[in-house]
Amino acid sequence: MKKKIIISVFVTVALAGIVAGFLFGRRYIDNKLPNFGEDYVLYVYPETTSEQVLDSLLANADVRFEGSLRRCFEKMDVAGRMKAGRYEVKTTSPSIYVARMLVFGWQSECNLTISGTIRSKGRFAKLVSSQLMADSATVAACMDSSAFLAQFGFTPENVFAMILPDTYRMYWTASMDELFGRFKREYDAFWTPERMELASAQGLSPMEVSVMASIVSGETIMAFEYPLIAGVYLNRYNKGMKLQADPTVAFCFDYEPTRILKKHLKVDSPYNTYKYAGLPPAPINIPPKACVEAVLNPDKHDYLYFCASPDFDLTHRFAVTYKEHLKNAREFQRSLTALQKSSK
Repeated sequence: MKKKIIISVFVTVALAGIVAGFLFGRRYIDNKLPNFGEDYVLYVYPETTSEQVLDSLLANADVRFEGSLRRCFEKMDVAGRMKAGRYEVKTTSPSIYVARMLVFGWQSECNLTISGTIRSKGRFAKLVSSQLMADSATVAACMDSSAFLAQFGFTPENVFAMILPDTYRMYWTASMDELFGRFKREYDAFWTPERMELASAQGLSPMEVSVMASIVSGETIMAFEYPLIAGVYLNRYNKGMKLQADPTVAFCFDYEPTRILKKHLKVDSPYNTYKYAGLPPAPINIPPKACVEAVLNPDKHDYLYFCASPDFDLTHRFAVTYKEHLKNAREFQRSLTALQKSSK
């Protein structure tokens, strides 16, 4: 009888040890052991379900212990508490960390890169929506909202000036207030007292610098020409000449014309610098920072004219006199005619 009791106690202790070891092992796997063989960036939308998240992780993150991941999701009630966001799942992450990350919204920032040719609000809105959760219609609506932009000191007409092309670290779920608030902080930080002095030295306000920079941006994609072309337009501006900038006329037609013809120059718009002297009311595109810097630090020269190079290398030829400019223009036209004939 005594022997049976001893055996029974031994079995009970052994079973308890096995259960305890099992539970400890499971807890260790859930809380400490890395459960992913691949780093993975997980995007969770408001409508995404926890099952969809699990499927995405299983398909892309090389999950080692599926049961562990499901236990932790259930324990943390991921299905009911998960927050939208951009989450970076690392190979060092245990299951419980990922579950908590989703529940508490421990997002990782992403890059929002504003670059390239941006000549319309629609293009800008699509660029943002391709990198953040915000949809393009919402971004575009904010850019057209006087009430929304007023809190940042801008209007739908001049909002391009507030946006400085760069790469911004932001949360994927950033709201419109957060997004445009960031642009405004970067704009304020850019306009240091030193840059304000440079603008004043050119006889321009920061907004006028942005307008001039947008014209420079519209004229060339060759960055080394920015200060040269900025110098031309500043020379014209300071002499009281009409700027006669083709990009401003193209802006009047939503950039549809591939070439500006005489009929386009007749459009009655404050943006038509062939018709009206001075600067247009607002930027005609989102100019690169280098264009803004070129207006603040233009090349010093006497050029008043420029036209495309007959070499078709995307550069320009510059002239001091109109006679010299006409000569350059004729050379370009001859080269263009010859090129068109050879291509037939």
